[in-house]
Amino acid sequence: MSASVLTLLYVPADRPDRVAKALASEADVVIVDLEDAVAPAHKDLGREQVARLLAGVDRPVQVRANHPATPWHTADVEVVAALPPVVGVRAPKVESADEVRRLASQVPGRALHLLIESALGVEHAFEIATASDQVATLGLGEADLRSDLRVDDDAGLAWVRSRIVTAARAARLPSPAMSAYPNVKDVEGLIASCHAGRALGFLGRAAIHPAQLAHIQQAFRPSEVEAEKARAVVARVGEAHTEGVGAIALEDGTFLDVAMVEQARAVLALTERTGPTPG
Repeated sequence: MSASVLTLLYVPADRPDRVAKALASEADVVIVDLEDAVAPAHKDLGREQVARLLAGVDRPVQVRANHPATPWHTADVEVVAALPPVVGVRAPKVESADEVRRLASQVPGRALHLLIESALGVEHAFEIATASDQVATLGLGEADLRSDLRVDDDAGLAWVRSRIVTAARAARLPSPAMSAYPNVKDVEGLIASCHAGRALGFLGRAAIHPAQLAHIQQAFRPSEVEAEKARAVVARVGEAHTEGVGAIALEDGTFLDVAMVEQARAVLALTERTGPTPG
C-alpha cells in the first residue's frame, strides 16, 4: 500500500450494490468484507459476489477473509488467489508469524494486510510484521482489541496504538492506517480522533460509510503551513549542497538533520497527490 493512501472504505461482500458504489467512490482502497459484515448464512453468497464483482478490477482492493479457525477461510483465500494482482488479502485477528507464513503460502506473491486484534497479537507485532515479504501493511482491529484488553476508552489504547506504529515502521512498512471510527454521525469525534491518531504516527483511516471519507482525508492531508515548511527544508538542503555547507539551518534557526529532510519529502509527496489543507 502506497504511503499516500489516506482512505480505506469497508463494504459488505454480500451487498453487490454497495460494492459497486464503493468501487466507484473516492476511497483510495476498497475493503470488501467477508468477515464481520457478512452473516454466516451469507458467507457463500458473499464469496460468489467477490469472485464476480472483482474479476476485472483495476483499482486497489482488499478482501477481508475469515480467520483460519473458521470453516470459511480456505474458500475465501482460494477466491482471492484467482483475482487480479491488485486485490490483496486483509487478514483479521493475526496473532503469530506462523499464521502469516501459512497465509502467504496460500496466496503467493499477493499483498497481505494484517490486523492485530488481541493482546497476544500486540505482543507479537514486530514478528508478525516481518514474517513474510508479502506483508504490505499492519493495523489494528480495535473493537475486538478493546474487549480483549477490557478497556472502554481511548486512553486504554494509547500504548497499543503507539506499539503498532513502532512495529510497522521498524519493519519498514508504511505508517499504519487507523481503525474505523464506529459512530458515523459523530463527525466532530471522528475528526478529533483522526488528529489524535496522526499525532501518534498513523496515516489515513478506514471508514465504514462513504460520508466519513472526506473528513478523514482532510484530517490527514498536510496543511499549507506544513507544506510550506517542508518546501523550505528541501530548498535549504539543496542550497547548502550547492554551497558546500555542512551544517544546515533554516531562517528561524532550526538545524536540520537527515530525518527532518526525509519527513519533509514525505510531506511534499503527500501534498502533491492530495493538495494541502487550507490553514
